[in-house]
Amino acid sequence: MGFFTLTVLVLWIKTYVAYKTEFNLGVEGGFQEFLLFFNPLGSALLFLGFALFAKGRKSFIWMIVIDGLMTMLLYANMMYYRFFTDFITLPTLTQTDNAGTIGNSIGALFNPYDVLFFLDIIILLVLVLMKKINPEPVKVKRKSVLAVGFAAVIALSANLLLAEIDRPELLTRTFDRNYIVKYLGMYNYTIYDAIVSSKSSAQRALADTDDVTEVENYVRANYAEPNPEYFGKAKGMNVIYLHLESLQNFAINYKLHGQEVTPFLNSLTRDQNTLYFNNFYHQTSQGKTADAEFLLENSLYGLPQGTAFTTKGENTYQAAPAIMEQQGYSTAVFHGNYKSFWNRDVIYKRFGFQKFFDAEYYDMNEQDVANYGLKDKPFFKESMPMLKSLKQPFYTKFITLSNHFPYPISEEEATIAPHTTGDATVDRYFQTARYMDEAIQQFFSDLKAAGLYDNTMVVMYGDHYGIAETRNKSMAKVIGKEITPFENTQLQKVPLFIHAPGLKGGTIDKVGGQVDLRPTLMHLLGMDTKEYIQFGTDLMSKDHDEVTPLRNGDFVSPKVTGIDGKYYDSKTGELIEETEEIKALEKDVQTKLDLSDKTVYGDLLRFHKINGFKKVDPSKYDYNKREDEPDSSKTE
Repeated sequence: MGFFTLTVLVLWIKTYVAYKTEFNLGVEGGFQEFLLFFNPLGSALLFLGFALFAKGRKSFIWMIVIDGLMTMLLYANMMYYRFFTDFITLPTLTQTDNAGTIGNSIGALFNPYDVLFFLDIIILLVLVLMKKINPEPVKVKRKSVLAVGFAAVIALSANLLLAEIDRPELLTRTFDRNYIVKYLGMYNYTIYDAIVSSKSSAQRALADTDDVTEVENYVRANYAEPNPEYFGKAKGMNVIYLHLESLQNFAINYKLHGQEVTPFLNSLTRDQNTLYFNNFYHQTSQGKTADAEFLLENSLYGLPQGTAFTTKGENTYQAAPAIMEQQGYSTAVFHGNYKSFWNRDVIYKRFGFQKFFDAEYYDMNEQDVANYGLKDKPFFKESMPMLKSLKQPFYTKFITLSNHFPYPISEEEATIAPHTTGDATVDRYFQTARYMDEAIQQFFSDLKAAGLYDNTMVVMYGDHYGIAETRNKSMAKVIGKEITPFENTQLQKVPLFIHAPGLKGGTIDKVGGQVDLRPTLMHLLGMDTKEYIQFGTDLMSKDHDEVTPLRNGDFVSPKVTGIDGKYYDSKTGELIEETEEIKALEKDVQTKLDLSDKTVYGDLLRFHKINGFKKVDPSKYDYNKREDEPDSSKTE
């Protein structure tokens, strides 16, 4: 029992130290601090207590193994949090195809002191193997085992009760995962996530047409009529989406060492044919890039755990590519990585993309590949012959990669000096953002040279944050002020540009998010979206809904920003009191997220029919490269 007590204490303290040093859980006040300190105890007693059922030395080995497994879970979440500012969920564990491409990122995330989190396991193992401890070959007394079990139940129950006092409905509402870990602990969160994931898996089997009727009624009641001034202004034009990896809006018009970081994109903010949205938010969760794509193609929110790209890749969708194909467009994606990443080769077929030009089509030589795939400049240059081969009008998407954590760039390719915060990751971010900006400028020139520019609408959007919340101390030096919860939410803005010759440009201050992209695009093309299930509204509509949900349940509106159950004036950032109006906004935000989740988890679009829209047949799409197709070897 002495060895058991020691193992419990070490795991308890180790977990608390990890909470304090590795996670930004938003602890406020002594009560929450006590809960944070207390919550590992119940889990440690419960799980390590199972080892007491074994005899003698086996019991000691079991304790070390259980301690090791719980430490691995803790450490895996530490690494994941350093990159995503989030916690692992069971659905993310299915994304194993992505693991092989993130070696550089893992190296950048490792800290030398990490080995200290495993030091206790080594010491305990040495004590047993060197026979410094000689247990008797008997089981622990039944009374002692029962006492440990009782203590574990008391600790866990007290933890839950105290958490409910401070945060009512903790487990029944869509709170941020930070909340669950802060109040209940890392190990209990894992159990909670397993229960939530199993419930979501059952939703499809239980769904029926009544469920989709509820969603239809809500969507129709919140439909925003197109703005006649913009409806059809890009009718018949080609469409190109430029997926701007990790680009946050603070980088636009930002000067470093007296130079503009993104001079070309800055010029578009003043271009008479470009709409620039400066209050546009990413709404991604654990899927990040995949979530951003899911939002823009479907006008549905990404999932609260994992990503629909991997967990719901076989669902029925009414995505923009399928809609565009049935309107006479050819559809394609260009990406300098391999097609299995994020399960794209499966879900793109469900979306209706006819072609997928992945790494197989590009010259993936060592010099031009970095981090997650092909660098942006050769990527755009090599894509032009393939783009020109498509039948017009086309609907296409280009996914950039260079501006991705940990932002590696050579001295030869860097055309601006790094920042001076002292955080190498933050400092390099500005160099890779500049590189991406130069690649986009080159692409615009290539479009003109290819004769495509005058009949093409180019939509450029930031997919998610690039600098994680864990680096806010460095970011405070970048933006010149303390990063409060309100300022951190402001940093979730990403740029959105819609450029088309003849389009009346300007800066748009409306609040919006990625879920609004599909209806906005389709209305510009002269296609009404009234019959489709969508949770976004046209950004140019006079009826556009400016209450913009973030995936964790927070929200932004022109007047109020809601963060972790607190409310801020959206203009001043000052705390304000909750009102009935704010309660109504928060309820509507929750309704949108819940109904979108219901649609995806239940695969409800299989029940939804639209006149003139045919259900996608994924078997008709083949993404294997044919010998007669253009590739990078024919780059002009």
